[in-house]
Amino acid sequence: MSRVRPARFLILAATLSAAVPAAAQQSTATPSSGAGDKPALDFSGVVFGNYQYNTGESNANANAFNVDRAYLTFRMPAGDRVSVRVTTDVFQDAGSNGYTVRAKYAYLQYAFPSLGQGASVLARAGILHTVEIEHEETFWPRYLTNSGVERAGYFSSADVGVASQLTLPNKLGEVYAAITNGPGYAAREVDRFKDYQARLSITPLASSTTVPSLFRTLTLTGWVYRGSLASKFASGGAGQIAPIGEALPRDRYGVLVGIKDPRLTLAGEYGRSTTGTESGDNTPASPRVRTDVDGSLLYGFTVVRPLAFVNASGTSPLALIARYDRYEPVTNLNDYAYHFLVAGLSYDISSKATIALDYQEQLPTSGALPPQTTTGTVGLPPARLKTYFVHFVVNF
Repeated sequence: MSRVRPARFLILAATLSAAVPAAAQQSTATPSSGAGDKPALDFSGVVFGNYQYNTGESNANANAFNVDRAYLTFRMPAGDRVSVRVTTDVFQDAGSNGYTVRAKYAYLQYAFPSLGQGASVLARAGILHTVEIEHEETFWPRYLTNSGVERAGYFSSADVGVASQLTLPNKLGEVYAAITNGPGYAAREVDRFKDYQARLSITPLASSTTVPSLFRTLTLTGWVYRGSLASKFASGGAGQIAPIGEALPRDRYGVLVGIKDPRLTLAGEYGRSTTGTESGDNTPASPRVRTDVDGSLLYGFTVVRPLAFVNASGTSPLALIARYDRYEPVTNLNDYAYHFLVAGLSYDISSKATIALDYQEQLPTSGALPPQTTTGTVGLPPARLKTYFVHFVVNF
């Protein structure tokens, strides 16, 4: 992980400001075959933030202007079939008074020769996408809040490892598989165990000429994430019975069904999780006890542009947004769950910029249990949130 503190960030920003126009000029220049030519740099980015006003019990009337993220993406060819992508993540670090820059994606990619009929294979190594979250964000507008799987803490959106992506022929979908360290891109590897993950996304109607266009984007996705974490007693210690070499499970799987037509996005997902926890001190007086905690997630959302159905152009800048999550961190505790709700509308002020007015709440359901009755640190009741937002996002 790469971090740059506020003073260094100003230096980096100045450097990028000087470099990007030169790169843009280079990328628009007419290419030639001279030996001294430099490859073109493809630069893009997205910035999003909000103004929020809180009405929850613990933070009533708190309000703030925030820039949530600034993602700057640099892509460049590195020889025949080889390319590099680096995406920097500029965010406000809770441990400092300013913003921090770190690498969100930084990987080498190799494109294998075409398989025909639109099929292709890519191989990647570095800081890269994990199995599902980036796929979900092709449906859900990330600038409003995280996708359901990420918000539930199933795993990080990026990690260090290797991956491969197979695009199926005739627009039938894709297969993505990866092996990663496990803790996510914000931390180094913490143990000897690796996480294995795979996703299959099928678009069965994409090539159809008989079904309405609204349904040609139908996507059926199944994914699995098999993770492992080392025991906190892996190294042993004074007074302990013995070092614990076994891994604690951190397994997740799920299915997603959705459509993403410009007029209507509609999707739903169901996920399951198993997380290993430990209690005790691994001593004769306080033996180690392992408990595997099961959880579940059910969420659905829609982004609909009602005027697009009646406009001759089939487009509309106005969209209505709704989402509902129900998350059970510990499924064997009766009625222990909480919900997360988003409701609002957005307006495209240009083809690259959008503003949104929305309300978000996160509350336990009736019957939710207090923290002292939960198992380990898994499933602690979340903060009670009731917040009004004005969001913005700009792509460039």
